[in-house]
Amino acid sequence: MRSKLFVPASRPELFSKALHSQADGLSFDLEDSVRADKKSEARNRLGEFLKTDEVRASQKIIIVRVNPMDTPYYMDDMATVIASGVKIINIPKAESSEAVIAVANTVTNLEKQFQSNLDGSGLVQLLINIETPKSLRLAYELASADPRVMGLQLGLGDLFEPYAIQRTQTVAVEQAMFLMAMAAHEAGVAAFDGAYANIADTAGYEREAKLSHSLGYLGKSCIHPSQIEIANTVFRPSDEEIAFSLKVMEAEREAQANSIGAFVVDGKMIDPPFANRARSILKMARQFGLIK
Repeated sequence: MRSKLFVPASRPELFSKALHSQADGLSFDLEDSVRADKKSEARNRLGEFLKTDEVRASQKIIIVRVNPMDTPYYMDDMATVIASGVKIINIPKAESSEAVIAVANTVTNLEKQFQSNLDGSGLVQLLINIETPKSLRLAYELASADPRVMGLQLGLGDLFEPYAIQRTQTVAVEQAMFLMAMAAHEAGVAAFDGAYANIADTAGYEREAKLSHSLGYLGKSCIHPSQIEIANTVFRPSDEEIAFSLKVMEAEREAQANSIGAFVVDGKMIDPPFANRARSILKMARQFGLIK
């Protein structure tokens, strides 16, 4: 999921437009972008839309960000989302493994309740936001708390703004990205970069996307359609990466046939970690239709 377009649940006029965008995924938001007095209306409208044939026929990855567990909206959000067949729920403000487990248990109970609405294509998964100092410190514990966790998503706005940390402080951005990335990699889940609020600063968005890509992130959030193409380009395996990975796979087959361990491709020594990286690149290339 290279690009994930943010869609406020309070803006139903944007739902269909987002569905026909070039984003790999859509993240419908019931939390920060919806006023308290509009929560119920937004939830109901989104639930109706998610059940439409238009959504069911779409190839988009659909994600919904619900309200935090300690709000009065959480249980209604969860019930609506699971009843509509959504497969990934974005959980904000989680700061303990116990909280993640509690969310997972809620999902299990609601799956049983709405079993007739599920399509049998797999369990509902959780995408956990890392957006507070505590959640960043405990990122691995959150990522490994339950098998339903499929990834971590970095939220630099929530992480920095309350403490007057400037987004232009490269050292702060790099350290936060690196810490979350390593936690996700250790837990064996995906790492996704968050939003970039300055829509007009396309160079800044691209720069931040390239940084997260270099740290093993799989994609980045988009808060405006103009950011989608940048994310899709940055997180797409390059032609050079694909060509080199194909060479690595061919050389690996020859090495295995001759009982050779490490081998050399284009002057670079290749051992298992590098071969596994090549496999990952080719998997993504097939997923995006870049190779057969």
